Amino acid sequence: MAQTPPFARFEWLIAWRYIRAKRAEGGVSTMTWISLIGITLAVFALIATLAIRSGFRAEFVDTILGSNAHVTVYEQTPIAGTDQFTRIISDYAALTDRISQVPGVTRAAPLVRQQVMANRGTQNAGVEVYGITEADLRTVPRIVTPEDSTGSLDDFATGIAIGSGVARELGVAVGDRIKLISPNGVRTAMGTSPRVNVYPVVYIFTAGRYDIDKTRVYMPLDQAQTFFNREGVADEIEVMVADPDDVENIMPDILNASGDYAYLWSWRDSAGAFLRALTVEDNVMFVLLSILVLIASMNIISGLIMLVKNKGRDIGILRTMGLTEGSILRIFFICGAGIGTVGTVLGLILGCLFALYIDPIFSFVNYVAGGGVWDPEIRGIYALPAQLNLGDVLSSVALSLGLSWIVTIFPARRAARMNPVEALRYE
Repeated sequence: MAQTPPFARFEWLIAWRYIRAKRAEGGVSTMTWISLIGITLAVFALIATLAIRSGFRAEFVDTILGSNAHVTVYEQTPIAGTDQFTRIISDYAALTDRISQVPGVTRAAPLVRQQVMANRGTQNAGVEVYGITEADLRTVPRIVTPEDSTGSLDDFATGIAIGSGVARELGVAVGDRIKLISPNGVRTAMGTSPRVNVYPVVYIFTAGRYDIDKTRVYMPLDQAQTFFNREGVADEIEVMVADPDDVENIMPDILNASGDYAYLWSWRDSAGAFLRALTVEDNVMFVLLSILVLIASMNIISGLIMLVKNKGRDIGILRTMGLTEGSILRIFFICGAGIGTVGTVLGLILGCLFALYIDPIFSFVNYVAGGGVWDPEIRGIYALPAQLNLGDVLSSVALSLGLSWIVTIFPARRAARMNPVEALRYE
């Protein structure tokens, strides 16, 4: 007898007939739909979760790198004749030049950085002032090209730039004037009295990170040096590098260029604990959702077992007609694998659509819930982001197809090994 090739056309026809058969015909149409919907929802949940995870991490890191130093250089210089240290950088211009020449460094800028109280009328807010030159400020991505802004940096030399959260808390707009109150102000015979200066607001930015927008104030470097009694000195050097992910390999060269009393603090040092927590959460979430896909795949097993039981007479007839065990196995494998494949494709489509249209979907959910679904004060960013990564999509599809195809083999082997004599004995 001539051997038919694997997955011949008649095997696909028989499998398709079994899949769409009604219960009255000995089929399991209801179980087919349950299995299909289960796989679809599981793959959708997996892709949507991975997209949100990737988007949240990317947005979180981008807001850090776009408005903060990749590496901060401090100096802790001993005071002669004492056991105390000072953290001011006296020769900051020369130090900035040396750091700028390190390979991989794109910018080094001296900063005067202090915390003060901002006031307008009866409104007060604690803010962090960054004294910086206009040229250096224009190289900070999230400030010069923010999500939203009013005013212009062209007037920065005559005023200050504040975050939108500061402006909202104080109730100010571009052109208004606010007071900055520093506790370390004028030194008098009676001690140190607070220093109060009034500055016009020339620029309001939304960097995309709640804590930055609520506390950040930029002031011209020379004015900050005067206001904070830092004439001719700086508090730190802000360093930007070409590859922030490779910052650990650049830091030794920066440290060598900075001198013996320098200390470095990278963006990974400040956000590393949070990023590691995200990594652990991502791994746990992937495992849990993988179990969800496995549970959905188990519906295929139950459906195929019922199908094999109902089609026992058909299997016996097909075997007596000359079909091999391999043909029977492939017929029922096509039934189960077809359900898993179609469900995976539908879940893939839904997951990708969810990631692409997450903004209107999230807006609708927020509207239905009456607002307050996403609290930026807790999460740091203003909206729920999503980012489709090819690796995440492929891993989700591979996991779903692999599980659904593998679990199909067991009931298909049971059907293939069914004795045709036993299957037809009571027919």
